[in-house]
Amino acid sequence: MSLSFKKTEIDGIWLIEPVIFGDHRGHFLEAFRQEIFREKGLIFNFVQDNISTSKKGTIRGLHYQKPPHAQAKLVMAISGTILDVAVDIQKNSPTFGEHVSVILSEENRHMMYVPPGFAHGFSVLSESAAVYYKCNDYYDKKSERGVKWDDPDLGINWQIAEPTISEKDQKLPALSELPAVDLF
Repeated sequence: MSLSFKKTEIDGIWLIEPVIFGDHRGHFLEAFRQEIFREKGLIFNFVQDNISTSKKGTIRGLHYQKPPHAQAKLVMAISGTILDVAVDIQKNSPTFGEHVSVILSEENRHMMYVPPGFAHGFSVLSESAAVYYKCNDYYDKKSERGVKWDDPDLGINWQIAEPTISEKDQKLPALSELPAVDLF
């Protein structure tokens, strides 16, 4: 099998490790194969691919879209190293407010699958990083929401001493301040 799926401590979030084939020319891997995802019960149609580039110390997130435009994401660092984070924002979930964080890098080529119902973000640990992610729904500005990156109730260690944060992300509410209609 070309992809290895590992469950995380929160149901629905997967760490995916591709088999990397390398030789004197470089390496090759399959990053996505629909039939293997379907075997794991991950049935969706990706409709949008995004690439984000950032400098060391940048934190992007925590972002999500509310229904009917909620997005599943498959995230990979194609250059550099990031700490990828997903926070459960499903109000009736036993893991509500908890998060998973994993290192994704150009060396390990690991990916994280983030289902709808989770806020997503990442911090850049290397000098720079390019992050590639697939989404199963289109970006919809009216559905865009977020959670404050440094919400003390979340307890996320972003591994960044002095982060660079966008003005928009600085204004996001804490999880406890989100209206119920913005949760899943």
